[in-house]
Amino acid sequence: MLNQRLIEKNMSVYRCSKLSGIPYSTLRDLLQGKTQIGNCTADTLYRLSKILDVSMEELLLESKEYRCNFETFKSNVCHYVKVEGDIDFIVETLQSRDIRQYWDRKWYPEAFYMLAMVDYLSRENNLPLCEDYDDIRSCSLKEPLYPRDVSLAAKISPELDQREQCKKEAIPEFKRFNIMESEVRDVC
Repeated sequence: MLNQRLIEKNMSVYRCSKLSGIPYSTLRDLLQGKTQIGNCTADTLYRLSKILDVSMEELLLESKEYRCNFETFKSNVCHYVKVEGDIDFIVETLQSRDIRQYWDRKWYPEAFYMLAMVDYLSRENNLPLCEDYDDIRSCSLKEPLYPRDVSLAAKISPELDQREQCKKEAIPEFKRFNIMESEVRDVC
């Protein structure tokens, strides 16, 4: 997929590296399949998406055989919001139809997370909700999905279980889908 994108852009790996600021060796490893695109940092995905004129999600979706873990996905989305800004994130996400693509692939946590992020940012910016996803808004995950560290702590010891606190602090738009997310702005 990346090779095809470079060909369409009439761009060499070297030129892509220079224009994007991504190390040549990183790009070479991606093109040769030594590195999976889902294992790239959010910064690398962002730079690559900009140079290739595609969204970060599109890069991940086009690598059909790969589905990154949900914690990496969440981190990438939060970084993307931080870099793009609320309004641009909303516009790009709605224009790309990424939410529907995740839904159609039955990647429900990703679809719900993206929709929750769009709804949350819309509320924060006093924007109306996009009605295209009302069918998805009527659904949710069967089991609550907690951040990995909260889930692990609960498995280790009852004294470390913070799931109830996490549920209380969850952002309403995420909690609607049974995703216990309380912090989307504080990303490194």
